[in-house]
Amino acid sequence: MEEAEAPGDILGLEVILPEEGKKAPSCPHGPTLLFEKVCKEEKSRRFFACSACRDRKDCSFFQWEDDKVSEARLLAREAENQAKRPGTSHQESWTRFLQFCGLPLHEKRFCADCQLLLPPAQLASHSSHSTSLVTPAQLRRPSLLLRPLDNKKSQAQYLFTERSARFLLDSLAAGGYRKLLCVGTPRLQELIKLRNLEQKHEPMKSLLLDIDFRYAQFYSQDEFCHYNMFNHHFFGGEASSNILKAFLAESGGEKVAMVADPPFGGLVKPLANSFSLISQTWRKLQPSDSSDTVMPVMWVFPYFFEPRILDCLPSLVMLDYQVDYDNHPLYKHGKMGRKQSPVRLFTNIPAKDVVLPKEEGYRFCSMCQRYVSSLNKHCTKCNLCPSKDGREWKHCSACERCVKPSWKHCQPCGRCALPGHPCGSAAADQGCFNCGSRRHKRKACPEKDTHRENRFRTKGKKVSSQNPLKAKRKSGAARRARKLSLQLLTSAVQ
Repeated sequence: MEEAEAPGDILGLEVILPEEGKKAPSCPHGPTLLFEKVCKEEKSRRFFACSACRDRKDCSFFQWEDDKVSEARLLAREAENQAKRPGTSHQESWTRFLQFCGLPLHEKRFCADCQLLLPPAQLASHSSHSTSLVTPAQLRRPSLLLRPLDNKKSQAQYLFTERSARFLLDSLAAGGYRKLLCVGTPRLQELIKLRNLEQKHEPMKSLLLDIDFRYAQFYSQDEFCHYNMFNHHFFGGEASSNILKAFLAESGGEKVAMVADPPFGGLVKPLANSFSLISQTWRKLQPSDSSDTVMPVMWVFPYFFEPRILDCLPSLVMLDYQVDYDNHPLYKHGKMGRKQSPVRLFTNIPAKDVVLPKEEGYRFCSMCQRYVSSLNKHCTKCNLCPSKDGREWKHCSACERCVKPSWKHCQPCGRCALPGHPCGSAAADQGCFNCGSRRHKRKACPEKDTHRENRFRTKGKKVSSQNPLKAKRKSGAARRARKLSLQLLTSAVQ
């Protein structure tokens, strides 16, 4: 099968959201995503690739949209998908956990190599592995027991610090939310269960949706669903989907909110689509006379993705609260981390209702009607607290907006940028692949057809006047380039 071509003349990739009723081919991570490759001098072409992995070493699936796949290939693909599914069902894992909890303490062991709870009958088969005793406290905090996945191009797991997790939980509890949908936030799920054990607060319910099936060892089917947030795929099928619906149905005044913490390298567009589908499910379950139309959401993501997130979900606003992680090399407090974490909360909950802790350096801005970082000074000219990164920003009269303190106004570029930047590089940050406008994307470009015609005319002229030897060399280079990883392509997604 032909692979994706070299990125030399590629302007970028666009994710094409699935159309209703149209089925995409599947890989071990569920239905694939459809991408459109936009090139300078050739017709755009679409292909399917894995939704969860950004490196073909982790998932090799690739198929051009217009390819005709043979029946033999389809059967081989399905066999491969089956082989990579978990060896046990969720029900079997939960039954095993209940039996494990009934064992004496000296018989409870955990295999660090296989990441499995080991009953006595299976200990002999793991004799050459690293095993250890498991305490009841560890069973209640599986995120501390399991080894975090660390592949940054597929399923890297970064876990909230206790400080950040407790802030999220306390803020939502104070807002009257009694059911939390935890999408990729296992540590928040743990704190909810621990909070209920304390019996000092009103009980809360939680449901964890996560692609890491290891958590099925610790939670029942009503507490955990094996889920891929990039394609809204439930590996457990309709049964798992029904569990989500049952959880989202509010009864007895139990308000529902969703907290999502996707991998930072993930594509915003498919994530926003999945969260929108969850919100739509929630809305359908509301009483017909309900005034609530949008499910309360907290999306944890770096602040520099704000334009993309707001483009997909305009109802969200970014809060100043800085989220930290225990096992991230940079996004944490201490000598090895940054002074300021770039990770923020995007929410449709009214900003004034999310009280940021004063002891951590936040204050309330009466003009913005929201809590902000103490260094985020209100600008009377912009009429807002403009800082995104936790530092005090300055107003540029020429740009008529506030910018980072390290930026200077560049007259040739007509904008503020870092000193010593290459002038004219603003074009690289274009919004539309055709005309460069930041007001629309390529699909909505009024000059799209004109640009395509011009590219083909130019391409034809180049071919007719091209030296045959050069053409041969280019052909060989193209063949070698096809061997490049799809990861080189997806890094250019618009």
